[in-house]
Amino acid sequence: MTFLVYLPLLLPVALALIARLLPAGARPELAARVLATCGVLTAAVSTGCLALLALTALDDLPAMEVRERTAAFPLPEPVPGAVAVGAGLLLVAAAWSVVRDLRRRRAVVADLHAAGAPHDGLLVADWTEPHAVAVPPAGAGGPGHILVTSGLLRLIDAAEWRAVAAHERAHLRRRHHRTVALATTAAAVNPLLRPVAGAVALLVERSADEDAVAAVGDRHMVARAIAKVALAGGSRTGTLGAGGSDVVRRVAALTRPVTQGSWAGLALAAAIVLGSASAGVAALADFVRVALIWIS
Repeated sequence: MTFLVYLPLLLPVALALIARLLPAGARPELAARVLATCGVLTAAVSTGCLALLALTALDDLPAMEVRERTAAFPLPEPVPGAVAVGAGLLLVAAAWSVVRDLRRRRAVVADLHAAGAPHDGLLVADWTEPHAVAVPPAGAGGPGHILVTSGLLRLIDAAEWRAVAAHERAHLRRRHHRTVALATTAAAVNPLLRPVAGAVALLVERSADEDAVAAVGDRHMVARAIAKVALAGGSRTGTLGAGGSDVVRRVAALTRPVTQGSWAGLALAAAIVLGSASAGVAALADFVRVALIWIS
């Protein structure tokens, strides 16, 4: 098989480098969705190439060894046996990582729902820990709700609470938990995509920040509310909250003039996916060619 089968395994590195630049743009919602989609597609292609490499181990089966000894001409050796075995082990590790990530996210959602039943989309939990999170629906449907603790409400004023509430409602309205889930699943499949998942987490927070600004009309007040929630420790791991994901960069984005941003990063991310898919198709065609030689 040609080197193209290995290319989709390395291109996630380029996507991860681009992902570090996207949160600086002024289109965080679009960038989050595009980057999460690119991450999923890149992970799918890299997994497919790993599967092709692992399948080449079939040439070590007894029937294939007999075929190799009796062939009228030397049969092509797809890849070294160690590479095929390594690819198989990586596939097993990826499957386990996806299952573990799914269990973790389900446990977090179940824990949040166990806090109590919301009223009109809001649950005020009598906890001293300062938290405010957007709780996604437990099943496929439903709008989800906001969970805020009494500990946080004692730390922020009414205007800051309006900003925090608008931020959390934006997470629910835009279904950010799904966007983040796509990115984290891609990172579970291919660890090289972990920076992509981190960038998507930051982008959805930036998107909710901008929605909060649109709702309350004061960028500096939203920045102040976010900083206060973050300093209070108001975000739980694995949740979408006003105090989550790189607050320094978010506050900086809210306190500087709004720019139009650039499409270059998104275009490069799309180009990487296209290149990865093209290499994957070429690798599949090469695999089929070699397989036909072996079985003909």
